[in-house]
Amino acid sequence: MDFTYLLRPKTFDEMVGQEHLSAKDAPLRILCEGGNLGHSFFYGHAGCGKTTLARIIANTMDLPFYELNATSLKVDELRKIFAQYKNALQKPLIFIDEVHRLSKNQQEVLLPVMENNEALIIGVSTENPFYTLTSAIRSRSMLFEIKPISSDALEILLDRAVQKGGISFEDGAREYLINSSGGDARAMLKLLEFATNISLHVTLKLLKSLRPNALQAGSSEAGVHYDLASALIKSIRGSDADAAIYYLARLIDGGESAEFIARRLVILASEDVGNANPQALTLTTSALSAVKLIGYPEARIILAQAVIYLCGSPKSNAAYTAINEALQSVQSGNILEIPKNITHNNEGYLYPHDFGGYVKQQYLSEPQIFVNLKDVGYEKRMKEWLESLFQQ
Repeated sequence: MDFTYLLRPKTFDEMVGQEHLSAKDAPLRILCEGGNLGHSFFYGHAGCGKTTLARIIANTMDLPFYELNATSLKVDELRKIFAQYKNALQKPLIFIDEVHRLSKNQQEVLLPVMENNEALIIGVSTENPFYTLTSAIRSRSMLFEIKPISSDALEILLDRAVQKGGISFEDGAREYLINSSGGDARAMLKLLEFATNISLHVTLKLLKSLRPNALQAGSSEAGVHYDLASALIKSIRGSDADAAIYYLARLIDGGESAEFIARRLVILASEDVGNANPQALTLTTSALSAVKLIGYPEARIILAQAVIYLCGSPKSNAAYTAINEALQSVQSGNILEIPKNITHNNEGYLYPHDFGGYVKQQYLSEPQIFVNLKDVGYEKRMKEWLESLFQQ
C-alpha cells in the first residue's frame, strides 16, 4: 500500500507538522488564502512537506501547477510556460525543486517574470538557498524554513496510516518506526509500506531488518532518545568516560544517526572544551566527516574515540559565554562607533607586524569585556600570553 500517496495532504488543515506555516493564524496561510502570497523559497530536511506545501499553495490559490527540477531545467522550457500565460488572466505557479542548483542564466530568466508577477515562483531545497540565489532574486521573494516533523506529528500521521491499512504493531516497533525516521515523514511511511508488504503485524525485528540504523538528526524531540543525547553530552562535560561510552552505546543500539551524534560532539568541542584543548574541534570535525563516509557499524569506533578524547580534555566554556554576552550586548542596543584607525580607510592604523607582532592601539571606542579565559589546559597559556601583551 502506497501510504505516501494515500496520506499526502491536499489542504493546510490536513498537514501535520509545520504549524508555523500551516496553522490558521500562520502568516503564510493567511497570504495564500487571501491570494496575496509572493515568490517564496522553502528549505529544510527531506520528507518534511516542501513539495506537498507547494501543491497546497497552488490548490489554495487555484493556480496551474508546473513542477520542475533545477538539475534538469531548460531555459527554453521556462520561456514556453511564460509565453503560454503571457496575456492570460490566471498566472501559473512554477515549482522548482533543488532550487539552490539554479544557474545564473536560469535566475536571469526568472527575474523579469518575478518582477512583473507573470508567474508565482516557488522554490524548494534541502539546503538554505540564500547564498546561491542572486540578491535581485532574494529581494523579490520570501524565505521560509521547513522543520523536521516532530514525533507527535509523526504519531498522528502513523495513526492515519494504521486506520487505512489495518496494521498492528509489536511492542517497540511503533516507537522505532518513528524515532528512526529522523523527522522525515516520507521515510517513515516508506518503511511502513515495505514492512506491511511483508506482514500487517509489524515487528521490531522486521523494521530493523529493513532499516538497521536511524536516518538523519532530529529523530525524536522528546522521550528516551532526547534524554540519552542529553545524558551523553552531560557525561562528557563531566569528564566521565565510562558513562559517556555507555550512553553512546545506548544511542547507537537505539538506532540514532551517527551523523547526529557526531554533530553534537562537534558542538560540544567548542561549547564545553573550547580553547582549553583547541584540537578537540579538529578531531570532532574529522569524526563527523569520517562517519558520513563510512557509516555504521564501523562509525561506532570513530564516535567512541571522539567521545573518550572529549572526556579526557580540559573543559572551558569561555568561547560559549563570550559570544553569548557579546550578542546580548549588541542586541540590547550597544552599537559602538568603529575607531577610524581600523576602518577600511586605515587612517592612523598601526600594522602590528611592523612592531614585532603587537602594538597598543584602539580597537573599541569604549572598553568592553566579554572574554574571560580560564586557567585550564592550553587556554591558560593563551590567557598568560594576552595578559603579558596588555601589560606592555
